[in-house]
Amino acid sequence: MAIIDVSNAVVGRVASRIAKRLLDGEEIIVVNVEEAIMTGNRDQIIERYMLKRELGSIHKRKGPKYPRMPDRLFRRVVRGMLPYKKPHGKEAFKRLKVYIGVPKELKDRVNEFERAAESKKYKKYIKLGEISRMLGAKFEVKK
Repeated sequence: MAIIDVSNAVVGRVASRIAKRLLDGEEIIVVNVEEAIMTGNRDQIIERYMLKRELGSIHKRKGPKYPRMPDRLFRRVVRGMLPYKKPHGKEAFKRLKVYIGVPKELKDRVNEFERAAESKKYKKYIKLGEISRMLGAKFEVKK
């Protein structure tokens, strides 16, 4: 089992590495997901996620429902990199656990954390937590 801290790491790059490890049969826990970053123009990223969120709003009860919380957004990115409609993809996706901040049961295992590859100094980026708040998510990071 690997515990990966994704603070200041690019979401897509980390998600592709995690998806590959999940398909190899490894169980992975991801922490501090609200600190992961998406690179690009801030306004375009927010606009893209707002459009995805509003897709299901015409019919209140019917989908598609798009996630707002940062942990759910990250899971959705990883799911897109897995063959989740096939049995081995479903099993791989079940081995992924994603947390906002660091949960109490993992606080004493901080030395075991793998640091995801830190991003270079990008000029244009937005954190996953900011995207979530703009989509209407209400979450609190417990320290």
